[in-house]
Amino acid sequence: MSASQARGAASDPGHGGCRRAWVELLAGRVKRQKLGPEGEQKVRESALRLLRGHLNLGDLVLEVEGPPGKQLCLNRLIDYDGPGAHIDLSSSLIGSALRDQAAQLGVPAAVLCSQVVASGLVRVCEADAVPPPKVLLTPDQRKKLSSLFEIAQNLLAQSMFSRLSFCQELWKVQNSLLLEAVWRLHVQNIVSLQELLESHADSQAVVAWLSRDLRLLCEQTEAPCQHADVARAMLADFVQMLVSRGFQKNADVRGTVDPEWMSQVAVAVLERMLASALEALAAGIQEGSAAHKAVSCWFGVFSGHMYGSIISTESPKRFFCHTLTQILTHKPVLKVSDAVQMQREWSFARTPPLLSGLYRRLFVVLSPEELVGHLQEALETQEVNWQHVLSCVSTLVICLPDAQQLVDGWVSRLLTHAFESCDLDSMVLAFLVARQAALEGPAAFPSYAAWFQATFGSARGFHGSSKKALVFLFKFLSDLVPFEAPRYLQVHILHPPLVPSKYRSLLTDYVALARTRLADLKVSVENMGLYEDLSSAGDVTEPRCQAAQDVEKAIMVFEHTGKIPAAVLEASIFRRSYYLSHFLPALLTPRGLPRIPDSRAALIESLRRADKIPPSLYSTYRQACSTVGEKKPEDAASQREVEPSCKEEPLGLLTTALRELRASVTDPTQRDALLAQMAVISEQLRSALGLGEDDSDFEGAPVQLSVRAPKLQPWEQRVVDLLLTSFCQNLMAASSVAPPDRQGPWAAHFVRTLCRRRLLPALLSRLCQLLHHQGPSLSASHVVGLAALAVHLGESRSALPEVHVGPPTPARGLPVPELFDILLPCRTQESSALCLKFCTAAISYSLCKFSSQSRDISYSCLSPGLIKKFQFMVFRWFSEARDPPSWEDPASSPWRPLCLPSVDWQRATLCLWKQRTLRELLKQEGLHLTYRDWLQLELEIQPEVDSLSDTERQDFHQWAIHQHFLPAPAATGGCDGDLEVACATLVDVLMDFCQSSRSYDHSENSDLVLGGCTGNRDIFSRLQEMAAGLEQGPARLGHAAPRGHFLFGVFCRRLQALARGWDVASRLQRQQELLMCKRILLGLPPSVLVGSPRLEQLAAPDCDDFFHLVNSELRNFSHDGALTHDITAHFFRGLLNACLRSRDPSLAADLTLTACQTQCPLLLTSALLWWPHLEPELHRRWRRCSQSPLPAELRRLQEARHFAGSVLSPLAAPPTPGPAWLCAAALHFMIRRAGKESIRRELGQLDGQGEEAAGSLKPLDVCAEVLGCLQRKRISWLPLFQLTETDAGLGRTLLRLAPDHQVRLLPVAFYSLLSYFDEDALLQEDAFLHVAVNMYLKLVGLFVAGETGAVWTLAHSGDLQAQGDPVSLITNARLFLLQSIPRCPKRSFSDVAELLGASADCDPEVRAALLSRQQAMLDPDLYQEPRLF
Repeated sequence: MSASQARGAASDPGHGGCRRAWVELLAGRVKRQKLGPEGEQKVRESALRLLRGHLNLGDLVLEVEGPPGKQLCLNRLIDYDGPGAHIDLSSSLIGSALRDQAAQLGVPAAVLCSQVVASGLVRVCEADAVPPPKVLLTPDQRKKLSSLFEIAQNLLAQSMFSRLSFCQELWKVQNSLLLEAVWRLHVQNIVSLQELLESHADSQAVVAWLSRDLRLLCEQTEAPCQHADVARAMLADFVQMLVSRGFQKNADVRGTVDPEWMSQVAVAVLERMLASALEALAAGIQEGSAAHKAVSCWFGVFSGHMYGSIISTESPKRFFCHTLTQILTHKPVLKVSDAVQMQREWSFARTPPLLSGLYRRLFVVLSPEELVGHLQEALETQEVNWQHVLSCVSTLVICLPDAQQLVDGWVSRLLTHAFESCDLDSMVLAFLVARQAALEGPAAFPSYAAWFQATFGSARGFHGSSKKALVFLFKFLSDLVPFEAPRYLQVHILHPPLVPSKYRSLLTDYVALARTRLADLKVSVENMGLYEDLSSAGDVTEPRCQAAQDVEKAIMVFEHTGKIPAAVLEASIFRRSYYLSHFLPALLTPRGLPRIPDSRAALIESLRRADKIPPSLYSTYRQACSTVGEKKPEDAASQREVEPSCKEEPLGLLTTALRELRASVTDPTQRDALLAQMAVISEQLRSALGLGEDDSDFEGAPVQLSVRAPKLQPWEQRVVDLLLTSFCQNLMAASSVAPPDRQGPWAAHFVRTLCRRRLLPALLSRLCQLLHHQGPSLSASHVVGLAALAVHLGESRSALPEVHVGPPTPARGLPVPELFDILLPCRTQESSALCLKFCTAAISYSLCKFSSQSRDISYSCLSPGLIKKFQFMVFRWFSEARDPPSWEDPASSPWRPLCLPSVDWQRATLCLWKQRTLRELLKQEGLHLTYRDWLQLELEIQPEVDSLSDTERQDFHQWAIHQHFLPAPAATGGCDGDLEVACATLVDVLMDFCQSSRSYDHSENSDLVLGGCTGNRDIFSRLQEMAAGLEQGPARLGHAAPRGHFLFGVFCRRLQALARGWDVASRLQRQQELLMCKRILLGLPPSVLVGSPRLEQLAAPDCDDFFHLVNSELRNFSHDGALTHDITAHFFRGLLNACLRSRDPSLAADLTLTACQTQCPLLLTSALLWWPHLEPELHRRWRRCSQSPLPAELRRLQEARHFAGSVLSPLAAPPTPGPAWLCAAALHFMIRRAGKESIRRELGQLDGQGEEAAGSLKPLDVCAEVLGCLQRKRISWLPLFQLTETDAGLGRTLLRLAPDHQVRLLPVAFYSLLSYFDEDALLQEDAFLHVAVNMYLKLVGLFVAGETGAVWTLAHSGDLQAQGDPVSLITNARLFLLQSIPRCPKRSFSDVAELLGASADCDPEVRAALLSRQQAMLDPDLYQEPRLF
């Protein structure tokens, strides 16, 4: 039997029978004999040989003291030197054993010892039951390693340990090594970390192993455990070693390998650790996760105290610089355009705290100058991660004390280099850095607007050195436009770079480009707030919200200065649209005025005294404040409510009562108890809201509701939500049992319970929130329930007050049913779907609920707007509904599909559409969808979020116009087949829509209808198509004589309906209307302006309607005696097109332009102004169809321009080549364009050119010099102030060139100019007294009529700067007149009777002076001295 079999037999009780004891086995042995001293020595030596021959070195080095009775006491076996040497017996035994083993194996003892210790180290590391990965030891492992390291140290002392062999053995099993064991080798001075790393041949493997274990160490360092101190100490030692070896200036030559190798390994490990941390941040780690803890731990190694043991400070500094470079260049995937667009996302507040903390630690070691230099170097030499670069800039601006000067100097250097060498990279970097710094607020850096204005807003700017620099700047800004945030574009427009006048086109081109981009982004420059932060590139704030912020800021500034803020004054002049439409309404919000005026009241009063608040608006504000003050005590009493904690019990009782109502609604046997239950609900509701007994009485007070921002108290919302939820649930539960007409009156009683004075505003506000703001999120049961609620509110409309809703709706009282028409727009696909569902449910419920009652009841419950919207949406969404309907079975109920668990809205809608009852309903007056209604609804559609594609929308438009509404009779809202009527209605609705959109949506975009919204362009495209059809179609029967275009009839009717006045509001309203008229004309073919003559007639084209529009309306909004370029060019295009279709084109053009001289001279002066732009187009169009030269009248305009140019040249002026006034107008425009302040030299060249050439300049400009020139030539200029429409020739022409408000300013001009001339010379002229009195009477008439303020505003807004205020001017004029009357010659009183009649009611003193002077002329003897002798 073998030894193993024997051991098995001895130990296995079931093998070969019963187990035998050791005593039995040894019973047959010979009894041990006693040995003498020599025998004992031999036995002891034999034992030693036996032990040495069978010694397990691996177990021997791991022996430690264990519990009593279990220790292996080898010293007792081999200790034969006596008890005093037992301390070193283990080491002696191990050393002796290892020396003997090495001799037997023929290897050096140091190598064998290293192998044995390495094997023991690995066994200790593998002894833990916790699976990898891990880096820390357990307490038991640390105890075993401590004994092992003592043996290793003794072996080192005996020179029996090879570090190199030891390291090589460890690398063979590197995956089993624990990082703490490696660190303890370093701490115990057995093998240093550097020695261990240098001993590995594969640097990549070393980097991967150490990086992996360092990451694990970082995770365990931040984990809550008892060994965290050990982990932190380990990390510090490793980082210090890596930094000192990786970034030392002079390599340590004592190493066994190339120092560069060790440096590369150290740098690679540090780079990999940082890269993994940055990638974890980019992936969006969650706070508290293991990855977050690891990143936080590693970033903590950049603290300064970590490197205290490193003697040289250069290594940490180089390490920090290298780290900053790695951060800036980590994964540079973003382009500059991405940085421009995403820059605001990388501010300091949005930078991950870990990354900003790392930046701050790096800033501690690097000086500010070194930091900026390092940033600059990285940006110039490498591809960078723009997110890290700009977030670093933000951190720099926030954390460094002198960051503003630092960044300012850096940006200035970048801009200097950029403009000197046209370096685009430096330019981009400068703008990005400045914008990033500005994002951190004015406390850290000036706003972007301030920086841009300071940098480019003066002649000393970087761009002012040359034209090349200007071109470079605007090329750069233009390239940025597609990527710019709206804020920056607004800054560039409102604070443009200072550009010399000769290069102004560069700026205007850029501004046009920027405005176009803003229009694409649907952002208005005019609606910017007064204190809006332009440095933040965030989303643009709504004007209404910004206005409230502006008001608070303005009040704060007013409190500190006691003066009206400059921003408010500037806005009242230069940004009146925002000031009047947004700022003043926000400032003048009605409130109860305090007894002692507060800062708000003081600011309002200051603005009123400065005439910055329109009187009507101020009066309305004061009246509204008085109303609020009267209601204040009542409101205060009504607001005395118990605390919410005290209301919980009433709310619970109300919930219980509503739950019991549901049982009554669904059980037909309990319907008799409905009224009693409703009384209980009413009582609980009164208790929950603290309502009084009289709360059901509205006393005629309207309900105030803000559609844009409905507000209600949280407790009110809880109650209303509870009521609405109960109503919807009850309705669905009742409908599952019976149709609406058999559900009893519970719903009507429920709604009456809701219609309380305190509850109704909260109910309507909540309905506004649900339908207008949260509509798409409503479920089908919610929509059905709220629709039924709307029907019952309509049923109670006579008992409900009107609702005054805020913007975007008209400020008028609305019945409650019409409120739902406003809450349910049809602009987008989502809102249209909700509107269709709501209308379907409401109409179906109404038709079913009141099917057995009078139809008038069901009609009164519904809003006509909702019924029309239902028709509109059905036509739009369901093409089958456009065909004649096939009637449904009368027995089928449209309400049935709405009660299913899953509502099929399409089926429900089509089922309702095919109901005969609906058709009968639509026959009622005011309920049928008309052509005008369809246009109004279609204009609201936003095509970009429309349910129809562009093609489908166009097909729908064609069907609706040409197949549905055009042939329909006018009685049903159609057009009777008249395409002209269809066009006129479309234009009328289009203009109404534009006006309402501007007024209620707070949009100042002048292109709202025709350029800013695609939906409006679609409708306008239909107008263009129909207008083209009218031109190409046959002539109308019964209209053989030509008549004006229908458009001018629409314009005339609308303009006549507007109030005429000289106040700002009336003028702005008319100007807005005319702007829309002009835009519509520009969008249609130019033939609309100029009717085509017939081929068989030699007649001029028909332009009378357009001439009338110019003379009566456009003239009053012309500037400097000319229309705008667009309408002028459009007219001449139409003129050439019409003339080229006649038998004699030149004759037709000459006839028309000749008529213009007397009928519409403003068109000719406009052509002169825009001639450089018009001439090429006119030549091109004329030569396309005719080889003859331009018509004579066009050449006359050309010659007038040449004449004006020659006058400005040093050469002598040629003779006037045509109507003198035309040449004078051309000369005026040339002088204005040349920017000359004095025209005396040019006027001096006009000797002999005639009175008209000089005199006609008066209505156009520079009055004093022109009149002085006339006076020197002994030409009277007084007739210029006596022009009337009945004058022939020049007088009528001049009146048709000047706007009416300028003509009304002639008295102001007359008395403002008198100081320039000699009074005695003026008094000798026969007409002077008549003119002076006439001008004075007209001046007094302006004052008496109350138009002085408006006229004075016009005077100061134009070129004419009247002296003083209106009262002082009238006073001075009166004094001048009274002093002049006695000095006038006798011939001046030839028509004094007319003057006396005119001055009878205006000024008695002037009348008396005239009468006295007249009597003196008639009887001179009365005034002679008597002859006494």
